[in-house]
Amino acid sequence: MTVTSLSAMSLTATSPMLTHPAAASPTPPVGGVDTFLWVIFPYICLTVFAVGHFWRYRYDKFGWTTRSSQLYESRMLRLGSPLFHFGILFVLAGHVMGLGIPKSWTDFVGISEGTYHLMAVSIGMVAGVCTVVGMAILIYRRRTVGAVFSATTRMDKTMYVFLGSVIVLGLVNTLVANVFGEYDYRESVSVWFRGIFRFSLKPELMAAAPIGFRLHALVAFSLLALWPFTRLVHVFSAPLGYITRPYIVYRSRDDQLGSRAPRRGWEKVK
Repeated sequence: MTVTSLSAMSLTATSPMLTHPAAASPTPPVGGVDTFLWVIFPYICLTVFAVGHFWRYRYDKFGWTTRSSQLYESRMLRLGSPLFHFGILFVLAGHVMGLGIPKSWTDFVGISEGTYHLMAVSIGMVAGVCTVVGMAILIYRRRTVGAVFSATTRMDKTMYVFLGSVIVLGLVNTLVANVFGEYDYRESVSVWFRGIFRFSLKPELMAAAPIGFRLHALVAFSLLALWPFTRLVHVFSAPLGYITRPYIVYRSRDDQLGSRAPRRGWEKVK
């Protein structure tokens, strides 16, 4: 055996670049429960979300509404509704940035890790608190105002439980990941989430995530499955037809319509 072959064998045995990837970084085995929770369950929820909205619009158009209760009470609604809706919009924008945009992209445009976490804590916490306070006001209003409570269905109550759990868990995870801990969800949870839409999930990333992030993901996908059967469908409604519809023409009535005199109490006001 030549010196050259001995050197090549020694390099192959000692160099980490030439070792088998599985030997260098073994992937922990994923059990059946993790496969169901982080591969099958998300697709079940997304399928129910899509098919459920189609069914709801096809067979329950008149039920596609917010079921507004503004006529029953408006004072607390004027305070709680803007807090909740504006807060949830900023929370959604934060999720789009944190889950949908890869970490390499923010690094490329010059957003450092410290700047990103500062934004997540400051803007995210303010938006989260506004959302929680607004939702608390709306739930208190719905429970204490008799007419509003009478118009509350079982599905409304179920929806509030899931929606409130998602929001509270998200706030806790923001504190844990950015204030009290150093867990980088952008290297694990975000990668798993983007893999859903590429059909390339990595369940081992979620299996190794902290329990708070796993609960947040499970409750959020459960809420998506529940979504088409609640008043949350109004999110996908917009008065676009108002822009193109014809004007409503108001015409004055004649002094008397027909030959019959109006009944008492129905005379025209002059």
